[in-house]
Amino acid sequence: MEDSFYTEIEIVCDEGFGDIVADFISAMLDEAVEIKEDRVFIRTTQNVDKIKEKLELLKKELPFSYLVSQKQNIDWIKKYQDSITPIDAGSFYIYPSWYSPKEDKTNILINPALAFGSGHHATTYSCLLMVDEFVKSSDEVLDVGCGSGILALASAKKGALVELCDTDPIAVDSAKENFELNSENFGKLWVGSVNKTDKKYDVVLANIIADVLRAISRELKDRLKDDGTLILSGILDKKESIVTSAFDDLELLKKIQKDEWITLVYKKG
Repeated sequence: MEDSFYTEIEIVCDEGFGDIVADFISAMLDEAVEIKEDRVFIRTTQNVDKIKEKLELLKKELPFSYLVSQKQNIDWIKKYQDSITPIDAGSFYIYPSWYSPKEDKTNILINPALAFGSGHHATTYSCLLMVDEFVKSSDEVLDVGCGSGILALASAKKGALVELCDTDPIAVDSAKENFELNSENFGKLWVGSVNKTDKKYDVVLANIIADVLRAISRELKDRLKDDGTLILSGILDKKESIVTSAFDDLELLKKIQKDEWITLVYKKG
C-alpha cells in the first residue's frame, strides 16, 4: 500500500460502549485508535486481516459493527496522541510523554504509539486500584494477558518482582518497551499464557475477558501460593456468574464495579 493511503476501520458502537470498545482495541493492537461520539476509528498502513480477526473475537464480548475503507493519508498518529490525557488511579499517575510527571505520585509513562493500556478503561483503572491496595514490596507477581504491561509496571513500582505474559506478540513487545521506558525490570516475559510456567506467585493478575478467565481458571489458581491473591477483571456484569462459579473454591476478598465492569479479588486458602 502506498504511503499516501491508509486503511480506516470505522467501528460503530452501541450507545455508551465507545470508550470501552476503544480501550480494549487499543490494548490488543499496535495501531492508533480515535474515539468520536459513538464511533471508534482504527487507521493503519498495514495489512488489516489480523486486525479483523481480533475484531471478530471481540464482537463476541462487546456490541459493535465495523466498516473497512481506504483513505488518503493524514497525520492521524498526532491526532490520536492529542486525544490521550493522563489519569490518576490511587497512588499511580499514568501519563504520555508530552505531559510532566507528578511529584506526589507513582509515575508510569506509557508510550501511546504502542498497544495502549492507558488506565482510562474501567477494568484497567479498577485493577490499578487493586494493585495499589494488595501488592506489597518483594511480592512475586504474574500478569497474565499483560497488554501494554501497565499492571505489571504498577506492581514493579511498588517493589514487586514481576513476570508477565500475553498470547499476542505485539503486546509482549509493547510491555517490554514500556518497562524500558520506565527504567523498571521484570523477571520473565513470554508469548503465551499462564500454562507456560510452573512457578507459584504471591499475586496473579488477569485482566482479560470472562470466558477466558473461566477457561484458564484452574491454571490461574494453580499458580497461586497458599494465601496468595488473585485479581481478576475484564468481566462484564452480565457474565459475572460464570467467573464466580469457576472460582468459588477461593475466598472472595473484594468486589468492585465501575460502569458495566466487575473486578474481583480472591485469596487462596
